Amino acid sequence: IHCTRCVRFAEEIAGMPEMGATGRGEHTEIGTYVEHAIQSEMSGNMIDICPVGALTSKPYQYHARPWELRKTETIDVLDAVGSNIRVDARGSEVLRVMPRLHEDVNEEWISDRTRFAYDGLRYRRLDRPYVRKDGKLAQASWDEAFQAIADKLKGAKGDRIAAIAGDQCDAESMLLLKELMASLGSHHIDCRQDGAKIGGGPRAGYIFNSGIAGIEQADAILIVGSNPRWEATLINARIRKQWWKGSGLKVGVIGPNVDLTYRADYLGAGPQTLKDVADGKHPFAQVLKDAANPMIIVGMGALARPDGAGVLALARKVADTYGMVRAAAGDDPGWNGFNVLHTAAARVGGLDLGFLPTKGGRDVAGILAGAEAGEIDVVWLQAADEIDTDKLAKPFVIYQGHHGDRGAAVADVVLPGAAYTEKSATYVNTEGRVQLARFASFPLGEAREDWKILRALSEKLGKTLPYNSLAEVRRRMIEVNPVFGEIDLQAPGDWGGFGDDTVALGDQPFESPVANFYKVDPITRASVTMAKCTDEILEAHDKERTGTDG
Repeated sequence: IHCTRCVRFAEEIAGMPEMGATGRGEHTEIGTYVEHAIQSEMSGNMIDICPVGALTSKPYQYHARPWELRKTETIDVLDAVGSNIRVDARGSEVLRVMPRLHEDVNEEWISDRTRFAYDGLRYRRLDRPYVRKDGKLAQASWDEAFQAIADKLKGAKGDRIAAIAGDQCDAESMLLLKELMASLGSHHIDCRQDGAKIGGGPRAGYIFNSGIAGIEQADAILIVGSNPRWEATLINARIRKQWWKGSGLKVGVIGPNVDLTYRADYLGAGPQTLKDVADGKHPFAQVLKDAANPMIIVGMGALARPDGAGVLALARKVADTYGMVRAAAGDDPGWNGFNVLHTAAARVGGLDLGFLPTKGGRDVAGILAGAEAGEIDVVWLQAADEIDTDKLAKPFVIYQGHHGDRGAAVADVVLPGAAYTEKSATYVNTEGRVQLARFASFPLGEAREDWKILRALSEKLGKTLPYNSLAEVRRRMIEVNPVFGEIDLQAPGDWGGFGDDTVALGDQPFESPVANFYKVDPITRASVTMAKCTDEILEAHDKERTGTDG
């Protein structure tokens, strides 16, 4: 079979021409030109497009027959794109993840991380509560775990209690945790685990306003502080699609200088270059000025830093200066090319719910500093693992999550929650699209859905939250923010003031928050497949470097 679909996919869609035909006539063979693993982050899609099954999924091979599996349409949460997927499971074990068509989000593709990291759901799982006794975590019943928390919170002052929501938290659990903290008198809550200086203002200031499909209307894109190839593979593929079809798309990059699989002009490394563009002093400013639909994509590498609010204000200035935002008028449908690219599936949902410090409350950095200084007595980690846990030696730490990762290691009480494939939940992707994840496999052991854990604990604390069903929780979410009632729609955000132009800009270069595409969270860090990809693709590629390639 020499249809060359895989060859065309590698070259045209993935942008990594690693496949080809060798030999002639009946001796022609399809394969890589040299013997090494395919390095594209989208290589797994070749499995789906192969018409004869010559290319198959190695992790799934020989594990099950398709008719043995329960197939569930749900959402991926390993990045902020919110790719639509189908999870095939047998009992409590996920055996395959495949893409589901959604033209406005992921089309028919998914990244290799989405497709192959599911084996991480089997390892390092929390399947029962734990309470720390004599310095060691010991198995406990739910009642014992709740009692340990109740004893610690009894009489505790609200200003000495804090909560941090992690990157894969569903909106339902964040709502209940926010209300539980409010009932305890705490204003120290934050969903921005990475410390990004966003939220609290207009929705347009923290979402991907043009929509992912809107990339196909852009004729000039400025990427700031982001490596979209690793942070949001499907968004990067959409940019490549617009470039590949000969639209004349021009791309400028301020930040990491990496191969994005399409032609891009490297403009500079840090905030000063962005300021030069905003002031019209950089040659790329003319490109933006001449564009009909200019776009800016601001990543967490630019916003999750001390001067992030200043960078955000500067990016807004670029958008205003070069007509990236215009209202609909006559035949013009309008355009909003100001885009924030998140890396966490939970971030936009948390911002929409207002899971932010209020009334003098502390943000993540303040919570950790207060914990280290002994000013915070209790810290609740809602699946928050991407923080400096060394600063949590003094406070009483409650960890609620599904993997025994960094947060669980320092916890005094561990409450086992359900992973994204094990619950019905709501997530909001980077473009502000509300999507529903559905129950695909059973939680392990005594693990429970996160909102149910919080509801049960609130009763134990005498602060009973008024929700007895998922439907009641979702009705409350809509009351808090009507956007949660607009399922699978990209609700536009109002344009307004955001960022802080009084913040002094630093001179440090922008760096991508994703250092390893295959290991970004507790699930991928527990995955054997992702570990092998790291060894065979990333580390093997680094070993091949001679020092002469820049």
